[in-house]
Amino acid sequence: MSKLDNYSSSAPDWRLSLQKNQKNTIKVIILFFLIYTAIGFIFDLYLYDSMHQPVNYSDLIHYSVVRANAPILPLSTVALYLVTFKIFPIATCVMLVIALFSLWITYAFHRGLMMLGTDYQEITADNAKSLEEKQLYNVVEEMKIASGLGFMPKIYIIDASYMNAFASGYSEKSALIAITRGLLNRLDRNELEAVIAHELSHIRHNDIRLILTAVVLSNLILIAFDIIFRSVLYGRRTRDNGLVFIIILIRFILPVITLLLMLYLSRTREFMADAGSVELMRSNEPLASALLKIHSDHTENQEAYNQQYSKTPHENVRRPSYFYSPQEAGITFLGSLNSLFSTHPSLEKRLKALGIVQNKT
Repeated sequence: MSKLDNYSSSAPDWRLSLQKNQKNTIKVIILFFLIYTAIGFIFDLYLYDSMHQPVNYSDLIHYSVVRANAPILPLSTVALYLVTFKIFPIATCVMLVIALFSLWITYAFHRGLMMLGTDYQEITADNAKSLEEKQLYNVVEEMKIASGLGFMPKIYIIDASYMNAFASGYSEKSALIAITRGLLNRLDRNELEAVIAHELSHIRHNDIRLILTAVVLSNLILIAFDIIFRSVLYGRRTRDNGLVFIIILIRFILPVITLLLMLYLSRTREFMADAGSVELMRSNEPLASALLKIHSDHTENQEAYNQQYSKTPHENVRRPSYFYSPQEAGITFLGSLNSLFSTHPSLEKRLKALGIVQNKT
C-alpha cells in the first residue's frame, strides 16, 4: 500500500511559494547584516563613552595623548558623528573585516567539514558498480540538466542504514550531494529523483551560501556582544547608565533573536527546496511519498537510529542540512539548546505546502 493512500493531493502553487520565501529570505539576511552593523555601532559608542572624552581613534592607534580638558560630547552627538564619519567607526569597520575573513574561511573548508566523521564513498561515472549506484549517478546527472546547473555536483554515499541526504558547497562548482546507503536502497526511482531535485534546488537557490553567511554572522554577533558585555561588567565604567542598561538588556535577548532568525531562515529555505523539487518533477507526489517513507522508517527504527546518529561525529554540523530532520521522529540526541528547536518545518506543514493533506476519518 502506498504511503499516500490516506492523503488527498491538490496542485501546489510552487511559483508563489518560491517568490514568497525568497522575499522572506532577503529580509532575514538584511536583518542579520543590520544587527551586525548595529552591534559594531554600539561597540563604538561604548568605546567612546568609556574614554570619557571625544576620542579620535587614529590618535589611539598612534598612541597620541588626547587633551584631558577636551569637551565631552553627549552620546546622541557621538552617534551622529559616527554615522557621518566625523568620528571614524573603527569597531564597526573591524567587525566587518572580521566577518569577511570568517566567511572566506568558512566557505573554503565547509565542504570538508560536512563529511567529517562519516564513512563515505564518492560515486563517479567510472567507479559506480552496483545497479543502485549507477542509477544514483544517472538521476543526479538528469536532475542537474533539468535544473540548469552548470557543473555536476560531487556525489557521495554515506555508509549508514538510516534514510537521509544533504547538499553542501558555497557555489555550483564546489557543490556536493550526499545520501545514505539506507535511502538509496529503500526509495524507488521517482522518490529518489524528488529527493535529489530537492537537494539540487538548495544548490541552485544558493541556500548553502546564505545559511553559512547567517551562521557566521550569528556567531560573530554573539561573540562581539559578549565582549562588550564583559567590558561593561569588568572593564572601564561608562558615564551613561542608560547605555549600560541597553547593553545588558540586549545581551540576554540577542541569543534568542539570532536563534529564531536562523530557524526561520532554515525553514524558509526548506520550503523553497520542496517547491523547487515540485518544479523539476512536475508532480508533488514523489517528494511527498519520499518524506512519508523516510518519516515512517525513522519512527519504526527510532532507537537504533538514535544510536547511529549519536555515534557519528560532527552530526551538529550536518543537522541543519539534512533532507529530513530526525527530530520529527522524536530523535533528540543532540543535547544542545538548539536541539529543542527544529531547523526544518514540521512534516505536516511540508506536506500541506506540497498540496498533500491527510484524509479525515
